[in-house]
Amino acid sequence: MEKINKLWSAKMGFFLLALILFWMKTYVIYISEFSLGVSNALQHFLLFINPLSSGLILLGFALFFKGKRFGITLLVIDTLLTLFMYANIIFYRDFGNFITIQTLMQTDNAGTIGKSFFSLAKWHDFLYLLDLVVLGVLFTKWKANWSPARLSLRKPFAVLASGVIVFTVNLGLAEMDRPQLLQRVFDNNYIVKYLGAPNFAVFNTMQTVKASAKRSMASSEDITDVENYTNKKYAEPNAEFFGKAKGKNIIKIHLESFQSFLIDFKLHGEEVTPFLNSLVHDESKNFTYFDNFFHQTGQGKTADAEFLLDNSLYGLPQGAAFVTKGTNTYQSLPAIMDQKQDYTSAVFHGDEKSFWNRNQVYKYLGVDKFYDASYYDMSEDKVINYGLKDKPFFKQSMPILQELDKKEGPFYAHMMTLTHHYPFILDEGDETIESAETGDGTVDRYFQTARYLDESLKQFFEDLKEQGLYEDSVIMIYGDHYGISENHNRAMSEIMGEEITPLKNANLQRVPFMIRVPGVDGQGINHEFTGQADVMPTMLHLLGIDAKNFIQFGTDMFSKEHKAFVPFRNGDFMTKEYSYVKGKFYDASGEVIEEPTEEMKERKDQVHYELSLNDEVLNGDLLRFYEPYENWEPVDPNDYRYGKASEEENGNHNDKQEGADETEKNEDKNADVVKEPMEKKTEDTAVEKQKENE
Repeated sequence: MEKINKLWSAKMGFFLLALILFWMKTYVIYISEFSLGVSNALQHFLLFINPLSSGLILLGFALFFKGKRFGITLLVIDTLLTLFMYANIIFYRDFGNFITIQTLMQTDNAGTIGKSFFSLAKWHDFLYLLDLVVLGVLFTKWKANWSPARLSLRKPFAVLASGVIVFTVNLGLAEMDRPQLLQRVFDNNYIVKYLGAPNFAVFNTMQTVKASAKRSMASSEDITDVENYTNKKYAEPNAEFFGKAKGKNIIKIHLESFQSFLIDFKLHGEEVTPFLNSLVHDESKNFTYFDNFFHQTGQGKTADAEFLLDNSLYGLPQGAAFVTKGTNTYQSLPAIMDQKQDYTSAVFHGDEKSFWNRNQVYKYLGVDKFYDASYYDMSEDKVINYGLKDKPFFKQSMPILQELDKKEGPFYAHMMTLTHHYPFILDEGDETIESAETGDGTVDRYFQTARYLDESLKQFFEDLKEQGLYEDSVIMIYGDHYGISENHNRAMSEIMGEEITPLKNANLQRVPFMIRVPGVDGQGINHEFTGQADVMPTMLHLLGIDAKNFIQFGTDMFSKEHKAFVPFRNGDFMTKEYSYVKGKFYDASGEVIEEPTEEMKERKDQVHYELSLNDEVLNGDLLRFYEPYENWEPVDPNDYRYGKASEEENGNHNDKQEGADETEKNEDKNADVVKEPMEKKTEDTAVEKQKENE
């Protein structure tokens, strides 16, 4: 026993103990906190073994230090690794994904996400600190026994070499189970499952550096393959719908975290969303409702949804294009509508302007006006969770819509709701339906905020009709992404009355899409399989603008040639006949297809190729080399200024602008609704401003 104590109390013994505790803790976190889709014995083995290589290498650096410094360094490294793993736990509970360099760049989101921390933390989380407590106590007890001399360099180098060997074996086995693991990265879960979270962080860093280099190396020739692919995928417009929305105002309503299973869903015998249900089942068929419409977002969630709908481009496999590619060249729907049909575009959002980098990226998309939180009455009784409640949001937006309607040319208004957002909380007076009773607070509250959103929409429609804005406006309603993640499958199984399998979860990624075009009979319920990338080409054709000239990965939803397969950002996809989810093919009945056909394999390859082309467009900023038609004017971000943003960004401004700001302040004193944003600057003013800055 004494020999055993001496063995463990020695430096190498202490190191081995720390390594084993880190290894076991990480494995427990993998199997208890993350949904990694482990499906066979080899994957289980790799999940178990992969923390060892990162532990040997990272903790092994402490062996280069002398005496007590070795123990202190080891504890510091172990603590940092624990914090890294716990940060991923919290992030995964909220977003169902892992922290990347790109998400760390989204610093403006940190404060808002931080509001959810206490609802994300769980009582058992303190257990992840127990190994550090044990090591701290043993360090205090054993450090006196350690020699002040440094270990022979052969030992730390041997440990590091062992880590490299373990990683090499790990990667080789992973490649056997999933060939080209590091070449086909559409789902971060795969990298973590096979190689581990620390190794994923290193890989992501290398990918980020590589992506940054791609832009500087890109040339005009790189867009050719993309253009050829999108031309081949293009779907001709349906003559019954082409041009029917030309000159009409367009009001696009963004339903936060709203999944399609809510439509017609009854809780305690009561419809959760009676107003939306009435639009879906309206006998006069004013609306067309696509009940197989899927969100295609990645880590960017809401930002990805905006990006998809206005660009027909997917987000990125890591991070949000709004943030990491916010200064790229785009040929977005607002810019095209402006140049082709003199539309004024406006985004309405009762949140901080910097969230998801909106106050910057909108300039590159050609958005004329951005009404953020500073344009609304954000009194305490009108705000909850992530910003302005939906009912006051729509009420306060009405006068602005009326002002837009008075201007020359039609408007394109993007209305973004907020209340139906994780963790789905409401003030007591706003609850008009009882919560569910699964014992999972997130799932239980989800239906109450959905009801509140439904009521706010009903109120908004009534106000639109009262103010004469409804009849001659295109109304588009869509859901941005899921609200209930896989972390709540137990409660969702109770709600849905069936097990939430990977395929069922993929089917739950349906979000609503419905549209009404004045003067056009709706189709009622359309069962075509569609996704968010399909919205932009659909809207262009409704406006009478041929989408063929543009780089777009979606196709017109009303076209008879619509390509009815829906890629997900992780490489999975859905069709009417079959689906590909987490490495398996399923038929329409949900049965696993053991021997997929060549057509199925080709479709999978096409989806992966499409996503890779998309990433080339974004990482290489390839649209700067592409001219969709003669006389196309690339968006100049210097032409756009939102409210007081110019003062904050430039630090000073010319006399002309000072006068404009002063006039705006005076007008605000008598305004019922807060500030009207500044108009798009004239070319001369932009030139003057550029000279001043230079």
